[in-house]
Amino acid sequence: MANTKPKKLSESHVAVVGAGLTGSLLAILLARRGMQVTVLERRPDMRIETISAGRSINLNITRRGLKALDKAGLKEIILENSVPMMGRLIHSREGELTYQAYGRDESEFGNSVCRGELNKTLMTEAEKTGRVTIHFNRKVTNIDLETNTLTIKSDDAKGETVQTFDLVIGTDGSASQIRETISENKGYKCDASYLNYGYKELAISPDEAGAFKMEKNVLHIWPRGMYMIIALPNFDGSFTCTLFLPYEGEPSFEKLKTEESVREFFQTDFADVFPLLDKPVETFFENPTGTMVTVKCDPWYYEDRVLLVGDAAHAIVPFFGQGANCAFEDLTVFHELLEKYIGGDQVDWKALFVEFNALRKPNSDAIAEMAFDNFIEMRDKVGNAEFLKQKAVEKILEKNFPDKFASRYPLVVFTHNPYELCQRLGLLIDEIIIELCQGLDKAEDVDLVKAEHLIDAKLTPVLKGQVRDTTLTTVR
Repeated sequence: MANTKPKKLSESHVAVVGAGLTGSLLAILLARRGMQVTVLERRPDMRIETISAGRSINLNITRRGLKALDKAGLKEIILENSVPMMGRLIHSREGELTYQAYGRDESEFGNSVCRGELNKTLMTEAEKTGRVTIHFNRKVTNIDLETNTLTIKSDDAKGETVQTFDLVIGTDGSASQIRETISENKGYKCDASYLNYGYKELAISPDEAGAFKMEKNVLHIWPRGMYMIIALPNFDGSFTCTLFLPYEGEPSFEKLKTEESVREFFQTDFADVFPLLDKPVETFFENPTGTMVTVKCDPWYYEDRVLLVGDAAHAIVPFFGQGANCAFEDLTVFHELLEKYIGGDQVDWKALFVEFNALRKPNSDAIAEMAFDNFIEMRDKVGNAEFLKQKAVEKILEKNFPDKFASRYPLVVFTHNPYELCQRLGLLIDEIIIELCQGLDKAEDVDLVKAEHLIDAKLTPVLKGQVRDTTLTTVR
């Protein structure tokens, strides 16, 4: 059995399994509370070795993620190498452009951040604390839950080793080994739902002068019904592009097997962006096909010594740009609970884990569902005339009732309201907009008197006047 005698915080040795975004930032926060942290990462060190490309979707870091980075003192460092995104730019099949602003004014925007560069920065900052050691090429193959002993497989000649820790935190992603071990316990619930879509990473390099080849301060979307391409800007003038496509059907990864078929697919459905892409046909075959999964499990902990955080506990599909933001918000809540449950130089880990689970589980479920809904919106609706009219009505209501009304997207992205509340509000907002748009030819003709009545009846009792987070009006 594990040692049940409480250990001083300054003497605690914590294993963080996974040196991705969540694990690296968590290691920083733990180290700054005086703990000794060993991070075990199955991949090589991306700062010195080239990691196979093709499975990176750029990050849109917003309020929730920035708050966690700020707690680690890293917000400004990260923002220095980000690109502001003010909204979506929709590219139709015919090449027509439609712009949809994210926020109500220029103070509300997302920040496009290169996932790999952010990860490198967080790992380096973790090591700078002097209390974090990152071991690369170390895969955890088993955990003895009763002793907190990890079996660790190394790529070098050492083979397998075992090591015991006071606390184990799994940040090892959607295919978490730590979660798999916990799930063997009676009564544990876990569901992994794979989307019948894959994705391919593509790229657009800067021009010869190092400038962006397209509008830089937007998220570009080429919606094509059952499939799409998105492009996010990088600080160096390039764009990271992602093709989302079904595995089966027409078109699909199953059908696109020859260079000729891939070239025809791009030239026909994405004619305006095809000339800008870096060797799209070759890249299509060279880069791996990524998978997307939603993971819901409960509980996220075992006793007082093992915890799941980030994708290991609640992987979501990437279509609300909240995967990293949600995981970082986990760390904000964890950090605040750590302050709450520290007594002297000890922590009541079990009480912390129970409350952490209770606070985050409903919200991670909510954003997982909203992320899937946003996939349908981005793929099918953003170019639809009725949808565009509804979005125009939303903007009119935001302008005329700034203290009473906000659409779902800015509630999620530009506030710290719980995801679960944003989801409930989103359903009410949809009801209001649909009712106002019935029989409406032009968004400008919306009945504002009726709109205010509906807002007061449906939203106000829930919002209680707090539409935006006024404590963080500007993220940058």
